[in-house]
Amino acid sequence: MSRKAFSASGAVAVGPYSHAIEAGDLIFLSGQTPVDSQTGKLVEGDIVEQTNQCFKNLFKVLEAAGLTPDNVEKVNVFLTDMNNFTAMNEVYSKQFSEPYPARTTIGVSSLPLGAQVEIEMIARR
Repeated sequence: MSRKAFSASGAVAVGPYSHAIEAGDLIFLSGQTPVDSQTGKLVEGDIVEQTNQCFKNLFKVLEAAGLTPDNVEKVNVFLTDMNNFTAMNEVYSKQFSEPYPARTTIGVSSLPLGAQVEIEMIARR
C-alpha cells in the first residue's frame, strides 16, 4: 500500500516527517507545536496563544488534505504542565462542534523547541 502525504505551507515541520499521511479513509496528522510559519519560531505568550497556534497549523494541514475540523475523529494533546489543562481546554472547546472528537491529554516532561503544548489528530474522509 502506498502512502499519500500532505503538506501545508502554513505549518512547519521540525524534522524529517510529513505533515499528514493518508491510509485508506484515515488521515494521520503529525503533532504540531506552536511554531509560527512566518518566523519559524515558537509564538510568544502563554498556553492560550500556543494552543491557538497549534490549531492554526493543524487546520492548515487539514485544509491541504481537503478536510475540515468536522472530519477530526481523535485528538492527542501533550502538555508540559498539566496545570495548563483548563486554559488549553478553553481554547480546544472553541475549535470543534459537538459531538467533540475523542481526545487524550498526556503530561510530558518536555517538547521540541521548549513548546508548552503539541497536538496531533486523526481525521476521516
